[in-house]
Amino acid sequence: MSRELFSLNADLAQLRTEGYFVRIQGNLLVMREVPYVDSQCRVRTGTLVSSLDLAGDRTRKPETHVIHWDGDFPCSATGAPLLCISHQSSNTDLGYGLTAKHSFSSKPNPDGYSDYYTKMATYATILAGPAAVLQPGISPRVIRGVDEDDGASVFNYLDTASSRVGLGALTSKLEGEVVGILGVGGTGGYILDLVAKTPVKEIRLFDDDEFLSHNAFRAPGAPSLEELRDAPKKVDYLKSIYERMHRGIKAHPVKVNAETLGLLDGLTFAFISMDAGEEKSVVIAKLEALGVPFIDVGMGLELSNGSLGGILRVTTSTPAKREHVHAGRISFAGGGAQDVYASNIQVADLNALNACLAVVKWKKLRGFYRDLENEHHSTYTTDGSLLLNGDQS
Repeated sequence: MSRELFSLNADLAQLRTEGYFVRIQGNLLVMREVPYVDSQCRVRTGTLVSSLDLAGDRTRKPETHVIHWDGDFPCSATGAPLLCISHQSSNTDLGYGLTAKHSFSSKPNPDGYSDYYTKMATYATILAGPAAVLQPGISPRVIRGVDEDDGASVFNYLDTASSRVGLGALTSKLEGEVVGILGVGGTGGYILDLVAKTPVKEIRLFDDDEFLSHNAFRAPGAPSLEELRDAPKKVDYLKSIYERMHRGIKAHPVKVNAETLGLLDGLTFAFISMDAGEEKSVVIAKLEALGVPFIDVGMGLELSNGSLGGILRVTTSTPAKREHVHAGRISFAGGGAQDVYASNIQVADLNALNACLAVVKWKKLRGFYRDLENEHHSTYTTDGSLLLNGDQS
């Protein structure tokens, strides 16, 4: 992806043409081996790191004039700190193997920098100028235009949302995950929508049902009439949408049962949004045997006195805590009048909320969100918007 961006954008290409040692790492623009002077009047080199604003694969005018710096605070040739560019000093994990000790602020005019060539070259000149006084001929233009590719990204375009708000390090905690979504009806479809926006290595979809008109009104997106006429499998329909963004989506239009359990091998996490019954029991037994953590979701709504009411459920199971799953938190019976989650009533907003609660809990388990209670069972009651947590560990 780095090579493509440098070939498609004149400002990035100019940086390399002029000999700056630049590359794209994760979703950040990086310039290495920039000379500067430290407080001891020694000439050293450091790294400039800028967020990258894109429209697809085309650069836009940088939204911020601030830039990160991995190195000691730069000084003049006499060792006086360059306070004119000082912005903030703190050890920051930018993600993607990048860190920064400082950030700089040098705004050339009220409109900021016109492009990334201007931004990066300007900061490089500010830093390298004092170094050239002490060591004539030294330059940030180290003539290294050929750069290795940044590896195969799971995305078809860079995740600039994480870099612009400093979440690269947190987002990287989700890399390498192989996530299974068992059942991609209403709630499962919204789980996919959220997980597809993370850098997980692979997303496996399991569902043998067709995507029909009623599904369109409780699933993410908006299918055309022609698409509904084709009655595609749910997994194939959803993959066709989200593979535009995420490259690691695998569709399995099968019922997960004793014959197809092998497809779960290799998962590192699973979301279960399938109906209660023997098949769910078999799936959970397989995941437990594999040592895979999972989240099971449920929804029980009833129509009474002209309005809907009910409960959403998110039940988490990890290798360290599973006993609550078999103590009644998850129903394995195939419906029935006594099962509060047996109702087939679903509406898109509650499907989406159920998915959000499940994905937030997954991210808690992976350290993305703070988790003070470490709950393994949550219910949301629509009447009163009551959220209750239980089975803490």
